Amino acid sequence: MKITDIVSSRLILRHLDADFLESCLSGDIDAAIESLGARPADGWLEETALMAVRLADMAAEPDYAPWSARALLRRDDLAMVGHINFHTLPGHPYLNGYGDVELGYTVYPAFRRQGFAREALLAMAGWAAAQGGVSRLVLSIAPDNLPSQALAAQLGFAKAGQVRDDDGCEDVLTAIWPLPGAAV
Repeated sequence: MKITDIVSSRLILRHLDADFLESCLSGDIDAAIESLGARPADGWLEETALMAVRLADMAAEPDYAPWSARALLRRDDLAMVGHINFHTLPGHPYLNGYGDVELGYTVYPAFRRQGFAREALLAMAGWAAAQGGVSRLVLSIAPDNLPSQALAAQLGFAKAGQVRDDDGCEDVLTAIWPLPGAAV
C-alpha cells in the first residue's frame, strides 16, 4: 500500500516503508534510493536501531504504517534533511494521558536553524488532526536541548511532566491543535 506524501511549502514528508527500511538495514543503497525516490542521508543510515524498531512496529501493527517514520525531503532538490514520526498510533497507553500522539523528529546538523523542524511538526500535526482526529500533541525533549525546547514553546507546547527513559531525562511537553502558525 502506497502511503500519500504530506507536502508543506518546502518539504515532502515521505513515508519510510518496509522495503526502504530493509534496504537501508541490509546496506542496499541503490534499492533504498529506488524505494524513496531520493538518496537517504548519511545521518539516516546510522540510525539502524530506529529503523529496526519502526520496521517491527509496522509488522506488528499494520495500521501504524501511516503514522510511522517519514523522511523530510527538501522539495527543490529532494535532499533528505531529517525525519519525523509518531511513536505510536493515537491513544496508546504509554502516553499516560498526556495526549493523543507523541511526535519525534530529527533535523540533520547541516540543515538546522532553517525552520525545517517547525515546518515538519506543523505539517505532521495538521495531518494527524485531519486524518485521525488528533488534537492533543506530545513532545519529549531533553531539558538541555535548548533549540528544541524553544521551538516547542513557540508552537504552544508547555511542560506537563518529566520522564526518564533509555535516552535519559526528558521533559514531557503538550499542546492542543491547532498550533500557533498552523494553517487550518
